[in-house]
Amino acid sequence: MNKRFSFLLLFLIGVYGYAQKLIANDTVTRVANIKNTTNGNEILFTPETPILNQIAGAPKAFYTHYWEFGDGHYSTEEKPKHTYKKTGDYEVKLWATNNYDTGKPPTTRPKKIAISEITTEYKDIASMDEDFILKRNREPVPDEEMVIVVSYKNPKDYTTNGKLYLFYNEHQYKANNFELTDTRTYHKEKNISAEGFAFTRNIDDDGTYLASSNNKFIETRTFSQDSTEKTNLPLTVANSKAFYKNWSLLEFDNMQPKEERNVFFSLKTTPEMLKDTSAIISVRGVYVPDANYDNHKVKDMEMEIVTSHDPNKMSSNGTFMNYRLVRFKTLKYKIKFQNNGEGPARTIRLETDIPEMLDKSTLNVLDMYPKCDICPKKEVLYSCLDTTFTDSQAIFTFKNIYLSGSEQKNVKEYDSTKGFVKYSIKFAKDFHKKKTKSRTAIIFDKNDPIITNYSTTRFLPGISIGAKVGVNSFSDLNNSESYFFGATLSPYKSYRLYWQVELMNNFHNYNTQTNVREEFIQDGAQGFRFLQRTTTNNSFKNIDWDIPVLLRYNLNNYIGLGAGLQNTISLSEKQEQSVLVEQFEGDLTDSPPFSTKENTTNETNSFNNLRTGLLFEATAGFARIGPSLGARYIMNFEKDFNYWQFYAIWKF
Repeated sequence: MNKRFSFLLLFLIGVYGYAQKLIANDTVTRVANIKNTTNGNEILFTPETPILNQIAGAPKAFYTHYWEFGDGHYSTEEKPKHTYKKTGDYEVKLWATNNYDTGKPPTTRPKKIAISEITTEYKDIASMDEDFILKRNREPVPDEEMVIVVSYKNPKDYTTNGKLYLFYNEHQYKANNFELTDTRTYHKEKNISAEGFAFTRNIDDDGTYLASSNNKFIETRTFSQDSTEKTNLPLTVANSKAFYKNWSLLEFDNMQPKEERNVFFSLKTTPEMLKDTSAIISVRGVYVPDANYDNHKVKDMEMEIVTSHDPNKMSSNGTFMNYRLVRFKTLKYKIKFQNNGEGPARTIRLETDIPEMLDKSTLNVLDMYPKCDICPKKEVLYSCLDTTFTDSQAIFTFKNIYLSGSEQKNVKEYDSTKGFVKYSIKFAKDFHKKKTKSRTAIIFDKNDPIITNYSTTRFLPGISIGAKVGVNSFSDLNNSESYFFGATLSPYKSYRLYWQVELMNNFHNYNTQTNVREEFIQDGAQGFRFLQRTTTNNSFKNIDWDIPVLLRYNLNNYIGLGAGLQNTISLSEKQEQSVLVEQFEGDLTDSPPFSTKENTTNETNSFNNLRTGLLFEATAGFARIGPSLGARYIMNFEKDFNYWQFYAIWKF
């Protein structure tokens, strides 16, 4: 008994320990640490990252890195070397992103760096090819942090004061995708209220007075403006507000000619972020180099929502579409890829599914990287992108290119190992309202293909309102006259199976079966017997509400079937009852009655006589939208109320 007890105790301890280990593995946050080697004001930073958990079947897992050095500069190198311009204390941050890894990205505690002496000359090297750039450190994943870097450069030959806007959280999505948690500035940029704006004047005005948020007026002078830039700042801001729910506005001062600056925005992606992992969302930046002018530049940065960090991905802007307006919509797809090899790729082939509802002849390549020309029909030796088609695919082939590998020697910038193809395509002439799925096989040179995620398109349900009118035929009722009109509610242009709800206003006049009762009466006073016949007639004038709820199935564009339940209630019921009492001598009614008495009563009721039944129907015509004719049979759970319904309907 003791041995059994000891064995059971050891077994329970083992199970408990194993469970604790599993819980620990699930709950302990992975951490990346910052290591540094200091040489005066020159620092070499090295990341210390946890072991990667490889996704089965995916390319080799790896980390990408994003560093902020605490002085307004950043790097995406794995082991960057940074030179500080001034002495002082700086807070260095690291974001390590785990690609092809099953877990969450590791967190990193910021590290304080103290610079006490300047031993290396600082060189401020110009790095911006454009005046205004938006970048991000990773793709958005629900409930993770990401950083947006806004880089701006003074393109003028004089010192300027200007503005920066960042718009985020698109109105088209009910839940917010981002929460702005931190804004890091290094050149005394001021975060001001974006509720009221004081704009400058129109280019053609000599002097214009413009309203500001405090109801004062500002007079400005006219100067010539750069016609290559956008000039209607109020319109840009208004359009951006109409598209985005939230925004941040910064003002900056004393920016020297050709000076470059960076602002860092930390965005926490919300748990409610759109769950469609092939969806494209965006943020928008607006840069006003000189606050004295309306000249400005606009940058929209598109991002693909992901559940894990995978550089090879396919996405679309057709996540949710309005079927009524889809004729006016052009779908846009983006295929992203990264060369994870140890050497450069010379040929990249993208075999992309094209859903049958799309017209391959309308496909248009909008952008690509590596940047190159579109291939001509003949063979050429220069770099180009060739597009060919099969029955169900579009095949994009980069020829004669050079795309570095992430494992290639001396490659420090991971962006140089990435590429993409962005294309637009229109819908075919005839297509049904159903979800599509596309994915791409990415082939680097002669390596095995890498298969991307599925990019899906979906249609919003949409509402179709129908007008319906018809007659009812009751075979078991006398003198029945019944007609109705009403409305139907169903999804717009459903492809096959869909629901439908109706509300019918039904006018019904009818008589029930005449009730005749004959009986012999013994007259005790007179001493004779006679025959008495009582005839009862009931007539009704009803206004009923019919509320059918049914499932319908379109066999094709012209024939539809349906079945469901129908509830009927009498909104108003007027009943007239006539009772005729006739008395006859003897046992027969051949002779005229010697006594006749008739009595008529009227009764009115409201909201009574609830009836429920099954219905079955078929329609012929335009089953999805437009006019059609139908026949419906209703089997009421009460006798004498089974009937046919014949109607015409027009769905809008």
